[in-house]
Amino acid sequence: MTLSELNQRYAIGNHVQFKEIADGVIIAEIANQHAVANIALQGAHIATFQPRGEEPVIWLSPYAKFAPGKSIRGGVPICWPWFGPHKTDSKLPGHGYARTVPWEVLETQALPDGSTFLRFGLIESDATRAQWPHPSTVQLDVTVGKALRVELATSNTGKAAFELGEALHTYFHISDVAKMTIRGLENCEYLDKVQDFARFIQKDGIVIESEVDRVYVNTAADCVIEDKGLKRAIRIAKQGSKSTVVWNPWTEKADKMGDFGENGHRGMVCVESGNALENVVTVAPGETHKLVAIYSVEKL
Repeated sequence: MTLSELNQRYAIGNHVQFKEIADGVIIAEIANQHAVANIALQGAHIATFQPRGEEPVIWLSPYAKFAPGKSIRGGVPICWPWFGPHKTDSKLPGHGYARTVPWEVLETQALPDGSTFLRFGLIESDATRAQWPHPSTVQLDVTVGKALRVELATSNTGKAAFELGEALHTYFHISDVAKMTIRGLENCEYLDKVQDFARFIQKDGIVIESEVDRVYVNTAADCVIEDKGLKRAIRIAKQGSKSTVVWNPWTEKADKMGDFGENGHRGMVCVESGNALENVVTVAPGETHKLVAIYSVEKL
């Protein structure tokens, strides 16, 4: 669908407009009484979300590259249909292909409470079917309001069950990593990818002072990012998720990635809602699995 066709069919006054921000890269710009947000059609990638009168909730690197087939540094990348490296084929892309392929707009709607609803569908191709041969449909529902609600729905349209790994790899905007504590994962088990997947139990709130890459398993709990610098907390509520991933690459790895900028890692932390490692989901024929995350701001 062309840019003109998208705007004719799915634009809603000043609330939803579609714009081409780079060659072949179209975004939906959302602006309502509650918040503003941008969503790239490539990957159905929520790039920004900022409630009115607040600092941004979602972090987007100022050096993020918007180009066909390239992942975007920041926002809400969709890891699907596997999380991390592919189980049997190391040549396939880490975290799956959903975040770098085109999605289509299926619906936009202005809701009675002033929020804005958008639905996207993953576009299948020969290339995607070669990586994921299981008949399925994938949709992302996004509601932009005082809170940001994200729902990733995977339907098994085939005749055999399949195993699904997934995550909403969300980057959150914080004042400084030294002024932040993550609550909600106390007493949870986690596998530490920095220490060769060694298993530990989280004793207290999470404070980050070096590279952190952990998969917390068997937890459906809310997480709260307490940010003393911004005097606020970001609440991450979730449904259909048994894993929470906490990630900050720290200085050396961020510098090597090239799209963080100097000390860029200090202004972000990833708290990812998903189903990974021992929490992968089995989706039976005819069933739909839904992963939901809701991001909201509270005063500290």
